[in-house]
Amino acid sequence: MKYLLGLCAFIFLFSCNSQNVKSKYSKIEYEATPCFGFCPVFKMTINPDRTAVFEAEHFNFNDKPSKDEFSKPREGTFKGTIKEADYNKLIALLDGLDVKNLNDKYGEKNITDLPTSYLRVNFADGGSKNVEDYGKRGSEKLSAVYKFFEELRKNQQWTKVN
Repeated sequence: MKYLLGLCAFIFLFSCNSQNVKSKYSKIEYEATPCFGFCPVFKMTINPDRTAVFEAEHFNFNDKPSKDEFSKPREGTFKGTIKEADYNKLIALLDGLDVKNLNDKYGEKNITDLPTSYLRVNFADGGSKNVEDYGKRGSEKLSAVYKFFEELRKNQQWTKVN
């Protein structure tokens, strides 16, 4: 009986450790800048423990935005924990990008009314990658990451901290 109990305890401890997989990303940050329209302006930082900070400037919550929002104060800073399934999807999207080999800059600056996206990734090995994408059209896979971050603004539980 004590061998059976010891085996059960060993299996339980082993299963707990195997789920605690170390992320290769130490911080993931996305920032969206304004355009000459109603583009959402925000910055989101996500840690490997899924905790996140969402700094909302303008056009993040209103489904019918207006230019008057620029005269209003910023929407606020929010904290939350990204749902596990969403975090795993984000990691899969980043893994599919081969982040370390992305260009540092994308986009054509000859057009003056487009937003810029900044994707900043810090790796657990100490490296980092910063991608600037004017117009948010660097590649199809990058656009999918941007869209995913924009969805996170509305499909997570955020608590306003200021």
